[in-house]
Amino acid sequence: MIIQPANNTKTDVPSDCPTIIFVMGPTAAGKTDLAIECVEQLGCELISVDSALVYRGMDIGTAKPDVQTLQRAPHKLVDIIDPAEAYSVGRFREDALREIKRSLERGKTPLLVGGTMLYYKALQEGLSELPEADAGVRARLDEQARQHGWQYMHNRLAEIDPVSARRIHPNDPQRIQRALEVYEVSGKNLTDFWRLQSPQGLPWNVIKIAFFPEDRALLHARIDERFQHMLELGFINEVENLRSRGDLHLEMPSMRCVGYRQVWEYLDGKISRDEMIERGVIATRQLAKRQLTWLRKENNCNFYDIDQGIYHKILKNLKNSLFS
Repeated sequence: MIIQPANNTKTDVPSDCPTIIFVMGPTAAGKTDLAIECVEQLGCELISVDSALVYRGMDIGTAKPDVQTLQRAPHKLVDIIDPAEAYSVGRFREDALREIKRSLERGKTPLLVGGTMLYYKALQEGLSELPEADAGVRARLDEQARQHGWQYMHNRLAEIDPVSARRIHPNDPQRIQRALEVYEVSGKNLTDFWRLQSPQGLPWNVIKIAFFPEDRALLHARIDERFQHMLELGFINEVENLRSRGDLHLEMPSMRCVGYRQVWEYLDGKISRDEMIERGVIATRQLAKRQLTWLRKENNCNFYDIDQGIYHKILKNLKNSLFS
């Protein structure tokens, strides 16, 4: 069913400008399936908006499309860095803009698909000049987190930047660390940087499609089922292989991806298999909740329930918008 009428509302730019498409939504909502349909029926080209899919060798736990799917529908910005490397929102914006322009030059319609909502925000609004990562500051913050826990670090963030603390979940150590790092390096909090940024809207018409489940229990069931399926596919072996490299640890951005920490701790013998599954599912549900919170703030967005039968309606609306 459609939760909000799909008007294919676009950004306020000249009507003769090219059109790009966003397919957004929480994890396990069916974004990739719709995107593949758009490739095959509309000739779109896909650009991933997912901070986990950038990592090579992290395939199962990130629900990365398999090799056959990527052959049918190639995704840009997938498998572009090693798990030992960091990938920033600024680099994403630069990479995504480059791929959008290349796709438009080929006469294609770029379709951006994924659930990393901060990336969409940065793409649409631009970025302030945030300070570069500081390895020394990060190491110190990591040590403080090891000693006191991330809830303590989140409480520290609430003291210096209450707006960011309300937006960043206490179970999101990567963003807690970055917000504290920005403050320690620059003396200004992250909210001040966002307020000072100059608007940098996209120069194209944008059609926003978002999956927003009316029945949250259905989304939770999908999350549970997918986590079990990941285990059947060999998720534990995948983490074991990453762990055995010797150059990765749990404080790295790649290993903070949902599910990886829980399996790593299971392999370390810190938790049981049942606890690993429970914590992995809970962490994934928390991620979905944060994604839905972001989506509520999206303007000019066409919301749909997570019913696979709705794909036909969405595709029809997109065809009318792109080709009429």
